[in-house]
Amino acid sequence: VPLEEGDPVRPRGRQVNGEVSGIPRLRGMGDPSLRGTTAPGGSRTDVMAEGWEPGTALGDGNVTLGGAPQRACQPEEALMTELSELVQKVVKSSSWWERHGTDISILACSFLLLPAGFLCLRSAQAIPFLAGVLTLGVVHHTLTVKGSHLASHNALTESKSWSKVWAVFFIELCSAFTVEQATYNHVKIHHGYTNVIGLGDSSTWKLPFLNRYVYMFIAPLAVPILTPLVALDLLRHVEWKAALRTLCCMFLGFYCHYWLLLHVSGFQSPWSALLCMLVTRSLLAHPYIHVNIFQHIGLPMFAADRKPKRIHLMSLGVLNLPRNPLLDWSFGHSLISCHVEHHLFPSLSDNMCLKIKPIVSQYLKQKKLPYNEDTYSSRLWLFLQRYEELMVHAPPITELVGIQ
Repeated sequence: VPLEEGDPVRPRGRQVNGEVSGIPRLRGMGDPSLRGTTAPGGSRTDVMAEGWEPGTALGDGNVTLGGAPQRACQPEEALMTELSELVQKVVKSSSWWERHGTDISILACSFLLLPAGFLCLRSAQAIPFLAGVLTLGVVHHTLTVKGSHLASHNALTESKSWSKVWAVFFIELCSAFTVEQATYNHVKIHHGYTNVIGLGDSSTWKLPFLNRYVYMFIAPLAVPILTPLVALDLLRHVEWKAALRTLCCMFLGFYCHYWLLLHVSGFQSPWSALLCMLVTRSLLAHPYIHVNIFQHIGLPMFAADRKPKRIHLMSLGVLNLPRNPLLDWSFGHSLISCHVEHHLFPSLSDNMCLKIKPIVSQYLKQKKLPYNEDTYSSRLWLFLQRYEELMVHAPPITELVGIQ
């Protein structure tokens, strides 16, 4: 049952610093079909998702969180403006290397590791062969997750033309997805309406017909197979030229990987090459799925007509995980330890999100706003314990005090 305008919102459990309490059931869940249609206020969504100029805000009413009456006299626009000015000072004083060079170097190093990975697979000995699998698996996820994520937000370069080229390369050629749908669903919907039920509530990651152990530990192995299948289905919603381009890029990406395994790595049969492709492409699929659900699901959820403004929406509905060398390299800081910063300023690169992290965390804590942080193991245990509540049933709506 989709949420309609004026649908009553009842008091729900509140979440503080990653803890969820007192969560009753919601009567219905947002219509999934909304994800494939034009987002409400389409032109404004672009600003919400990618723009972070002073004054940018999300929502239509002022919000005062319970226990923080001192913010009632300070509009949310002023909070976001003040934080944006602090961040802009850091960005303007940063070099090109800090803004883009560091992340480009990580992606370039990943490309340079490809020959070593394919050559290691030629070995009949276990250790070099496993080293090749590990290398290709990490490189694949660096290109498809970190590269695609940065490209979707135009964070790799300040040139619009090159941004389009990198988006096609990383999202379609490397990741086997279509640029238009990836950008719309992630940038416009997920970022524009983070944790708003029926829009950006991360429901696309839920498979309620699977039990907790299958979903958390077995289903991720199917990500390399499901991704192109989902992409092919979404091609129905794009122009034929874009669909043809995507099909060509998807085929080229898969065929190059397959050809290299046969002619460089020396695999003797097509099935062994395909099995190696599956193993390397699913090497980090478990943390990929886990990160996508840990950082939003279980946090406050909002109705479309009662969402708080941008700074509250992002501080309430986003969570940071601790730094991890492997995941920082493969997924990027903006998806791991700087996810709050990324949602507030999505056009910044991973390295810049890491640089502004102390400023953002200090500012939010100073203004008594939530700054959610939790460990990977803690979130994993939470989801295993409360899988039915968080991943099967409809997410509960959080009602904030002071919505005008």
